[in-house]
Amino acid sequence: MAVVFGSLPLAGRIFLGGWGFDGAAGIGCLCLMAGAYLHLVSRRFPAVPDPATILERAGEQAASGRADRAIALLTEGIRLSPELWQSFQYRGELYLLQGEQAEAALRDFSEAIRLAPRERHLYLLRGQAYSLLGDESSAQSDFARAAALAGEGASGD
Repeated sequence: MAVVFGSLPLAGRIFLGGWGFDGAAGIGCLCLMAGAYLHLVSRRFPAVPDPATILERAGEQAASGRADRAIALLTEGIRLSPELWQSFQYRGELYLLQGEQAEAALRDFSEAIRLAPRERHLYLLRGQAYSLLGDESSAQSDFARAAALAGEGASGD
């Protein structure tokens, strides 16, 4: 677009023999410089993916049976936004579904709980991971904490 506007005064000079109006060349150069600047700026700074979009794409991958791809997307989401506890939760759930990844799931649920300690369902999920690892004492402790949070929510209503 800038090239078109920038070339109009030059085309008028060539085909009509004059600039058309005073300042046309300056306006053409200004448009050309602005267009070049905007083009360079748009190429230099790629857009950062939105964490919510990454979560959605990971969910789609998991739903279509590509858990490894979903885990990779969630790992990227965690790298970009390490305070988004839902990424840790969803990745931990995928690890649980894979069966032999209970320790990785436990780490993710623990991190999610550190970020969102009032989320009752995170304790239930971590309790499941503890149960799979054979640590029934820790599992019962997490189930009790989830029940306590449920009781606090019921009394606060």
